[in-house]
Amino acid sequence: MNAETPRAEKGRAPDIFERGGWMTMREFGLDEEVDFAIVGSGAGGATLACKLAESGFSVLVLEAGPFWRPLEDFASDELEQQKLYWTDERIIGGDNPIALGGNNSGRGVGGSTVHFSMVSLRFRPEWFQCRSLLGYGFDWPITYEEIAPFYDEAEAALRISGPVNYPWGPKRKRYPYREHEVSASGLVLARGAERLGVAWAATPLATVSAPAGKSPPCVYRGFCNFGCSTNAKQSALVAWIPRAIRAGAEVRDMAMVGRIETGAHGRVTGLHVQRRGRWHFQRAKNVVVAGYAIETPRLLLNSACPQFPQGLANSSGLVGTHLTTHAGPGVWATFDEEIRWYKGPPNIAVCEHWNYTDEGKDCHGAYAFMSQGPLPRAWAQNVATARYLWGDALRHEMMKYNHMAGLVPVAETEPRLQNRVELADETDQYGLRIPRVIFSYSDNDQRLQRHAVDFMWQMLEAAGGRDLWTSDDTSHILGTCRMGSSPESSVVNADGRSWDIPNLWICDGSLFPTCGGVNPSLTIQALALRIGARIREMAGRGEL
Repeated sequence: MNAETPRAEKGRAPDIFERGGWMTMREFGLDEEVDFAIVGSGAGGATLACKLAESGFSVLVLEAGPFWRPLEDFASDELEQQKLYWTDERIIGGDNPIALGGNNSGRGVGGSTVHFSMVSLRFRPEWFQCRSLLGYGFDWPITYEEIAPFYDEAEAALRISGPVNYPWGPKRKRYPYREHEVSASGLVLARGAERLGVAWAATPLATVSAPAGKSPPCVYRGFCNFGCSTNAKQSALVAWIPRAIRAGAEVRDMAMVGRIETGAHGRVTGLHVQRRGRWHFQRAKNVVVAGYAIETPRLLLNSACPQFPQGLANSSGLVGTHLTTHAGPGVWATFDEEIRWYKGPPNIAVCEHWNYTDEGKDCHGAYAFMSQGPLPRAWAQNVATARYLWGDALRHEMMKYNHMAGLVPVAETEPRLQNRVELADETDQYGLRIPRVIFSYSDNDQRLQRHAVDFMWQMLEAAGGRDLWTSDDTSHILGTCRMGSSPESSVVNADGRSWDIPNLWICDGSLFPTCGGVNPSLTIQALALRIGARIREMAGRGEL
């Protein structure tokens, strides 16, 4: 069956653990008013769907992309796997336009977790009170202590493989699975860190290091960023979606949501969804938008109506604003010994020294950085675009591939009003206005990146690297529908609930008031678990 046609229908969904297998799935009628319709099935949507379904709510997940079968659909081929990315037309602008596609979006059940690098790090506790304690950004409406139990729950569900003693952050439970063996590229980071006198660790990863249920241990094939064909990776497709379906949720793939409908009473009544080339209306008591930091504000803005002319949940005028990203300027070096950095998870070693050290910087903000393991096509693209090499010069440089190593940070950027997602006049294949994404670095962002480059350069030199050079990139996109403590300064409250429309919710990375210096997926899933628990509590008190 073609992945681009709906697979989850007629009372069944793909069993991702068996070739050609199926699992029974509940289906809701269009006139059946589900308790929760969730738009998007990535880290936020899939996690919340599981939590709500297991709490007894009727849950429908609407996903614009395919329901992947990793054992059959995923190839060890970088070009073939470009199908995992959301590459619909978008417009970018600003002084530093963000490249969109493979590094910050996903298309299909599981969202971008299907191709994420599995890095699973907690936020530094002080980041939740960034303005009050560190003097920059915005305070979150929750504390680390409030989210910590949900970090525990997420790490257990994702079967995180990590070190017994992680050198940063508060004391915590040990990781469910042992750390992965550190590859040669990770040992370059380790050697440099030890010579500079800073700590390093094996990266906590959401891929299992020993058999776990139907997931085999990681075989270190290195295609993590292009889809795991063995199901060792604990993506949302693997960790949350099967549980949600078993608990009674429906996952409706190839279903593009174009508009959220509201009634005369000012509450959401359902969604307009296109599937198999036709538009349908699905009734819902509550709608959760979990399309990530571009598609979530796009849907809210495209749902403008006479009652909400600025778009839904937008009385503050903040929907789409304060977009943040993680800057990723890379530093690369050649080594005399073979590294063969394509083996194993690409980010196998990490240093969070500058996440937990505020002195010694000429800026505020933070960053972690990790060892790298790009595959040949991705590496050639980096070399060609960063160094403007082509033909024989590119071929000569690629001959060094097995002797290369590098470091890339997850560098914080400031949440600023002018960095935003807005609607362009152009429309897509569904007739919906496409997003325009505007981004420029602040002076502080640029100073933080220079600090990261200087330190990583020192580390690679200390590790024995030579012929060093740099590249520029970005990764995760966050913010645009931030949570907060008042309707004037935020889009939703601490539970992801719209201040304006009480049965409209948001649950994804767009909630982040600040982006911190670590990959966001673990925090998104912890937030989703917390929101699910809060919804269950509110339902018990009749507050929905």
